[in-house]
Amino acid sequence: MKKSRLSQYKQNRLIEHFVAGTTARCAAQLIGVNVKTAIYYYQRLRQLIFKYSEPSEQLLGEVEVDESYFGGKRKGKRGRGAAGKIPVFGLLKRGGKVFTVIIPDAKEQTLLPIIRDKVKPDSIVYTDTFRSYNALDVSEFKHYRINHSQLFADKHNHINGIENFWNQAKRHLRQFNGIPKEQFPLYLKECEWRFNYSDPKFQLKQLKQWVKEEMG
Repeated sequence: MKKSRLSQYKQNRLIEHFVAGTTARCAAQLIGVNVKTAIYYYQRLRQLIFKYSEPSEQLLGEVEVDESYFGGKRKGKRGRGAAGKIPVFGLLKRGGKVFTVIIPDAKEQTLLPIIRDKVKPDSIVYTDTFRSYNALDVSEFKHYRINHSQLFADKHNHINGIENFWNQAKRHLRQFNGIPKEQFPLYLKECEWRFNYSDPKFQLKQLKQWVKEEMG
């Protein structure tokens, strides 16, 4: 940001288009800057989101947990076990924020320590019927699970909140037509940030503040 040759006006316009979800290529044409410059500036904004995003507090109350799979080839097997996809684990406090983490696999020994680290004991944890969550039945949490082969919600028993986040994140990422694996953590944190702070005016104010701090 310090080395940027863009005027303050054009930087502000790029931030506005980033918040609005305009692609860097489209923003470049609208503002009148080089496409590579816009792409680079967008990436720097994602790096700022990644840098300044505060660590998640422990979640208390009703918490939905689920895993999802991003990227990879479109054809062939999808979901759990799909080749070439990046597994992501998510925890959502109902009425609160979502927390995501990239995981090596969706095994019980991978997921349970994350749940214990991020969720306070005696909370209610909602999951689907995936076997990796079986250990929650004899854990320090109240565990409810929804069988998606039968229904998607049974009164309070559902994971619609975290699934809504997955859908929102994938819809946002689809516009990029593939993201390099090494850059995926930045895009994932961006999706998390957009979900947790959904007011565009707040997003705009926060990004401008972070850019200002980077410029000293």
